[in-house]
Amino acid sequence: MTSSSVPSVKLLINGEFVESRTQQWRDVVNPATQEVLARVPFATQDEMNAAVAAAQEAFKTWRKTPIGARARIFLKYQQLIRENMKELAALLTAEQGKTLPDAEGDVFRGLEVVEHAANIGTLQMGELANNVANGVDTYTLLQPIGVCAGITPFNFPAMIPLWMFPMAIACGNTFVLKPSEQDPLVTMRLVELALEAGIPKGVLNVIHGGVDAVNLICDHPDIKAVSFVGSTKVGTHVYNRASLNGKRAQCMMGAKNHAIVLPDANKQQTLNNLLGASFGAAGQRCMALPVVILVGEAQNWLPDLVEKAKTLKVNAGIEPGTDIGPVVSCSALDRISGLIATGIEEGAKLVLDGRNPKVPGYEDGNFVGPTIFSGVTTEMTIYREEIFGPVLCVVNAASLDEAIAFINANPNGNGTALFTRSGAAARHFQEEIDVGQVGINVPIPVPVPLFSFSGSRASKLGDLGPYGKQVVLFYTQTKTITQRWFDEDDVGGAVNTTITLK
Repeated sequence: MTSSSVPSVKLLINGEFVESRTQQWRDVVNPATQEVLARVPFATQDEMNAAVAAAQEAFKTWRKTPIGARARIFLKYQQLIRENMKELAALLTAEQGKTLPDAEGDVFRGLEVVEHAANIGTLQMGELANNVANGVDTYTLLQPIGVCAGITPFNFPAMIPLWMFPMAIACGNTFVLKPSEQDPLVTMRLVELALEAGIPKGVLNVIHGGVDAVNLICDHPDIKAVSFVGSTKVGTHVYNRASLNGKRAQCMMGAKNHAIVLPDANKQQTLNNLLGASFGAAGQRCMALPVVILVGEAQNWLPDLVEKAKTLKVNAGIEPGTDIGPVVSCSALDRISGLIATGIEEGAKLVLDGRNPKVPGYEDGNFVGPTIFSGVTTEMTIYREEIFGPVLCVVNAASLDEAIAFINANPNGNGTALFTRSGAAARHFQEEIDVGQVGINVPIPVPVPLFSFSGSRASKLGDLGPYGKQVVLFYTQTKTITQRWFDEDDVGGAVNTTITLK
């Protein structure tokens, strides 16, 4: 199929889906087949400025829209997402590669945030203190801040956009979204449904592109806040550049998550959880589990872990029973394969080699099977770098405290987990571990939207999380009012030249 015969992805500017006038395009490719699904434009400077201008203009009226009217849009939106779940999952699998059940999970975890946004009436409430001084009351308002922007990654093209624009818009802001240029189709379908739910023109806008689009978002004076999920390199650039331009920024970045397995853990449940978290989505999750620390006698579980990993089925995401789909691109496949080779060269023991699996009918797909290294040390490249593929590093430790110290020495702090039957061990672990999101017998401890995503250290820049109660503070400005009303017959007292209220 030639590039001219495939559909082009549109921009969304001021409520209209617009064909870009750019000369720069990128193919959206099915990673299981290499079929070109669509062309995505790298928007021109004028188009990107027009999107921001539309959001700035729409903010004048949207910020004054009653909170109940905003909430009802998201009640309708969550209904539309539910009704279109199968279509959304199929789009996601075609362009990103993950299995259909995992694609539905991707959409569903974003849907949970939409449901949370529909509760904005209770989330965006201020505080009141009556009579803080003689006849003086103080109260706060949580007011929208203006045009906000989001930059989202390829690995969760439904969930992460839904982390961002629903909460920002529900708070009374307008939004400019830049999805990943690798897989924007499901994001654009979600945007269509958002307009169908009643989001007014200009309140949500979409641009596409690469470095120029990211830099425009960081630099544009009318954008007040930037939310980012992606690599550490790009996230650090976004945070520094946006912050220097006076914007709020929250950047969820790279990770190297660890799980500790104590010998008293439920063996079969633990092995199943480790494999699901390590190899699900072909390891392309910032909350994946690429490092497992086996403590004491649990080190004897390695052969069982390997044998169980061999039973996982590698195939296209649309095929029933698939456990591991393709990685997103040919370049991702090359990078992962190169890191596996480096691991061997640097002395790690390759106990399960998943390279070059045979996948009948999908010979051109970007497939890597489950891969397991043992004897991994902190100096090795496969430990230091985020592989973002189905590669598991196994480390041994003599004690729980040794394993905790090992994790705390890693610069990242996205997520961690402990598998045990001991409440005392779990209590000790959650107190001593220096990682933002902790699972106890839960391998991927991503919280539901009632709570905030709380990655820490090198995995996050900015002090407020991307959803939950924290993000309401991120997307609003707290205004504090201190007021006193005098009785009509109050003649007033002496002049008060002190700073105190009397």
